Amino acid sequence: MSDISSEEQLLEFLYACPVGLIECDIAGEIALMNPHAMQHLLPLAGARDPGNLFAALEQHAPEMRSIVASYAPSTGRICDGHRIFVDLGSRRRTAPPKVLACTLMKLGPDRLMATLSDISQQVVQEERLRQADTWFATLLDGVNDYAALTITQNGRIESADPCFTRQTGHDCADVLGRDLTELLHTEATGGDLRLEEQLVIAGRDGWHLQEGWQQRADGERYWCQRLVVARSEGDERRASGFSVILRDVPRREEAAEDVRRLLTCDHLTGAANRRHFGQVMEREQAHWRELRQSLSLIVLDLDHFKSVNDTHGHPVGDILLCRVAEVCTALLPPRGIFARLGGEEFGALLPRYDNDQAMTLAEEMRTAIAALEVETPRGQLKVTASLGCASLDEADGSIDALIALADKRLYVAKQAGRNQVCHHQASAA
Repeated sequence: MSDISSEEQLLEFLYACPVGLIECDIAGEIALMNPHAMQHLLPLAGARDPGNLFAALEQHAPEMRSIVASYAPSTGRICDGHRIFVDLGSRRRTAPPKVLACTLMKLGPDRLMATLSDISQQVVQEERLRQADTWFATLLDGVNDYAALTITQNGRIESADPCFTRQTGHDCADVLGRDLTELLHTEATGGDLRLEEQLVIAGRDGWHLQEGWQQRADGERYWCQRLVVARSEGDERRASGFSVILRDVPRREEAAEDVRRLLTCDHLTGAANRRHFGQVMEREQAHWRELRQSLSLIVLDLDHFKSVNDTHGHPVGDILLCRVAEVCTALLPPRGIFARLGGEEFGALLPRYDNDQAMTLAEEMRTAIAALEVETPRGQLKVTASLGCASLDEADGSIDALIALADKRLYVAKQAGRNQVCHHQASAA
């Protein structure tokens, strides 16, 4: 009787527990799952197997399988509060993206316990606090490390103060008339704008703030905040020139890089993760609205990848995914970003690339992937990919429509026989 009572109490606890609880084996096959876990996991699984934890999370957190595989001890905490960002782009722009926290415990050599909880609001609050911290740091930190200069409408230096020499190593008298971007060798990475684009925004809005890597005269890289403020003479509305403030921001290089990788990179391949890719898409969408420059998206999916895992095992499949990310990233233009979107699906975001340029790059990626060879106990493994291209102009500026259009063309490429690229002409039929 006491045993039955204990079982009933356990069931009551599982059903009442406000956190999702999942028990599974080392391969992810679920033995027990409470209602809260079902609410979180079933929508993520979609058409995938909801009875396997890793299969259900494959689209949104493909790294979970390799995180477990890389954990050597027979028992212990594998990960604590690992964040799973559910949406690539929020379908409702007024609502925050859904974020789940996953904690995994290894209870034995072949037994796992996972918890899932919704931390969406917590993430929103953290982002607000980070923004506030950044503003306070800008106002209070390193006040004496500001360099001031003035530039013309086309970015040539008119004057510079002694702090500019101390910060950059360039003598003030020698820089007059030179182009600011060429002088400091600003690195345009991620969503950074070129100087001429910053001047357009500053001329329209009065100011523009951006930070990124620059170089001193001796070639040393440093992290710099750049504030561009428009100047006008008399009642003129059009900027006659600009004042520029440069601030050398101390950074703990190694720690900052570790945090950056953790927040922005896929655990397995090193490509950008879904969350970072979505953030860059929204940032580039804002730039597209401001400057109306081309922005294109390539999505690619490896053909028959499931058979690779089934035949050769997941470790070989992981090696292949890493090789694909490596060769595609090497083909990117300077501002391009390549991401693993889930499982065997990848995406490339291409600022300033129109559809024809994206089509050319997609064909280069297809060729590079088809040329890959991975050695296995069963011999050489080769794979192909199908790709779809779309531009933000075609999607009327909507990220959701851009993703949907590229996905549709990817599906057309699959239907047409795989190992090919689908572009606007093919999808119009």
